[in-house]
Amino acid sequence: MSRHHDLPFRPEAMVWGTFDAAIPPAIEIESGDTVSLSALPAATPPRLPTDPSYEIPAILGEAMRTLRQGPSSHFVSGPVAVRGAMPGDVLQIDILAVKPWMDWGYMTIQPLKGTLPDDFPTAALIHPRIDHAAGMIRMVPGVDVPLDPFFGVMGVAPPPAWGAQPTMVPQVFGGNLDNKELRAGTTLYLPVQAPGGLFSAGDGHGAQGDGEVCLTGLETGLSGTFRLTVRRDLGWTWPFAENATHLIAMGMNEDLDDAARQAVREMIAHIVRRTTLTREEAYMLCSLAGDLHITQTVDGNKGVHMMLPKALLAGTARS
Repeated sequence: MSRHHDLPFRPEAMVWGTFDAAIPPAIEIESGDTVSLSALPAATPPRLPTDPSYEIPAILGEAMRTLRQGPSSHFVSGPVAVRGAMPGDVLQIDILAVKPWMDWGYMTIQPLKGTLPDDFPTAALIHPRIDHAAGMIRMVPGVDVPLDPFFGVMGVAPPPAWGAQPTMVPQVFGGNLDNKELRAGTTLYLPVQAPGGLFSAGDGHGAQGDGEVCLTGLETGLSGTFRLTVRRDLGWTWPFAENATHLIAMGMNEDLDDAARQAVREMIAHIVRRTTLTREEAYMLCSLAGDLHITQTVDGNKGVHMMLPKALLAGTARS
């Protein structure tokens, strides 16, 4: 019987800016168990509001004082070890619930960063309020955006031989995927790179458009619940996701064209695994009904994801 676990919300169960297989787990669970965690927003001191009407969570200040910052600004909660997970396995991450716990977030433009690094030479910063009752983000007066939360960073540990890796760059182990489709109700699959898997999540976004063009979504604190299951029957070597209606194949590369090619190749491979279609037929189906989205263009490795309706595969599914 599966059990539920709550990851303590304290700095001892967080890491700032780094994925590393050498970091000991904050908790160990069995395959199929669920775990709830809360995460701080990505932060550095200049990004926090100075307006006294904003409440700065005490734990954010405590984490910034006590944790050593790695090469990136993301706080991730974890790692969560899943007993028995080994390289070659796939960790199935069912995203059961995602909810903001803060009533504000921030957005920033930084010189030489973002999709238009030369167009905005001066830093800019805003702190939109979150209206939980209305389910809206009050961006600026007159502009309200629906709340649509997801964790920008979800990853397992990188291969031990890689050492410490920045949370900023999405890679084979996941990390800063910044894919807004990875909301509650979606399942993410990550290839295990180190014993125990060592899953962590953070970089809460209240909402984000495909592209995340200015550098950030609404950076805020989120709580989430996940079911973590070790899959030894899949053998997948790259992140993949699905929800009730769509398959979601992901590509990541410094070159946006190469990221798109990888997303298409991944989708073709998954169609062939699931159906009796040939590679050629799968490629044609991707052209007919697959939608390529630019995930993000600001995190070193750019992201592209393809979405394909699962209903189209029902008549050719392998038994």
